[in-house]
Amino acid sequence: MDWITVISVMFGGVILALLLGIPIVFSFLLVNIIGAVFVLGGEVGLLQMIRNMQSAVASYSLVPVVLFVFMGEIMLHTGIASRAIDAIDKLFTRVPGRLSMIAVVGGTIFSSLSGSTIANTAVLGKTLLPQMLAKGYAPTISMGPIMAIGGVAMLIPPSGLAVLLASLAEISVNHVLIAGIIPALLMAAAFFAYIGIRCTINPSLAPSYEIDQRSWGERIKPLFIYVLPLLIIFIAVVGSMVGGIATPTESAALGSLASIAVAACYRAVNLKNLARSLKETLTFSAMILFVVCASSTFSQILAYSGATQSISALITGMDLSPVVLLLAMLLLLLVLGCFMDQVSMMMLTLPLFMPLITAAGLNEVWFAVLMLVVLEISLCTPPFGLLLFVMQGVAPRGTSLRQIYGSVTPFILIQLVFMLIIVAFPAVALWLPSAILK
Repeated sequence: MDWITVISVMFGGVILALLLGIPIVFSFLLVNIIGAVFVLGGEVGLLQMIRNMQSAVASYSLVPVVLFVFMGEIMLHTGIASRAIDAIDKLFTRVPGRLSMIAVVGGTIFSSLSGSTIANTAVLGKTLLPQMLAKGYAPTISMGPIMAIGGVAMLIPPSGLAVLLASLAEISVNHVLIAGIIPALLMAAAFFAYIGIRCTINPSLAPSYEIDQRSWGERIKPLFIYVLPLLIIFIAVVGSMVGGIATPTESAALGSLASIAVAACYRAVNLKNLARSLKETLTFSAMILFVVCASSTFSQILAYSGATQSISALITGMDLSPVVLLLAMLLLLLVLGCFMDQVSMMMLTLPLFMPLITAAGLNEVWFAVLMLVVLEISLCTPPFGLLLFVMQGVAPRGTSLRQIYGSVTPFILIQLVFMLIIVAFPAVALWLPSAILK
């Protein structure tokens, strides 16, 4: 079977299965079985697929994914995240688009404590969206910031998907996690500035309202009680990695213990929310590990058939400049992001992209950050962006998908601009890891 037929069957089979509504895990397993039988040699291929699965899930580098997800679930189910957002709410006074700005600041803080984009969007949506709509905020300036900042959790450590991407691409997890910090903070600052400028130009988007008069002490006290103690979790995760004290796996374990300890200090931990956090973590982790199992065989089939090498040779022979090659990859990811979830995109493209990145002499960590930005954008791109449906679930009944699409569009444009900035200035992503992880 020639490599063109193999790649057509593999990619076409996955897309067809997803369109038929088959879950991603079973879509890839089904295609892998077909590939193992017809490409890897029948029974021998099936045995090799089983061996691949065993070695794939035994990877020590995947442990942080589970622990980062657990941290986010603890934050969500113990109510610590909601208390922190309420404390930030008291800190702000009369500024244009006040609640939307609170969403950006609160979402950025929660992103540094949780590796889950879904949890981030759900917490902000349930906490702030009802207040925004009750105050007369337009959908563009209420739902849009919540979805946009929800995706930033993919860039700021702890990020489960960043760990998964680094593991699948076989590059440094530490470098990828640290490299996402500056782009994420700059993007959050751009969202904040956009809200302020837009609401100053058009105040009707976010009507002003009376705020309870509080002294400085009353405004700052909740910050010290409910926000600053959460820095313990961030220091446990990022500080231990930056200081060379712990590996990503060990820092994730420290972060999980710190999350439980902080929640216990607030007397927010009980058997019910702990069990619920564990259940949600196990559900998500099982899906991720099945995906990793399928990924190893999928990559092997492409390599064995000659597809990976042939495509690399074909593109290399076109004599494209590295930047044009990079932009073509990012464009393809943006198109795929309209129809596929983030894990599927990584599994489909990384086996083909990483050899090309290496052959072109491009920095792999830089590419990983750019890919994370595109994956973040794809969370909000119609028609199948995951956070669009999360928002629909927390928005008031009667909110149309068209309204949700329109609300997030300006923020997608901002993210696209930042993607191009990182392409033009790689130091935005590479300076921090090079400075602290020498």
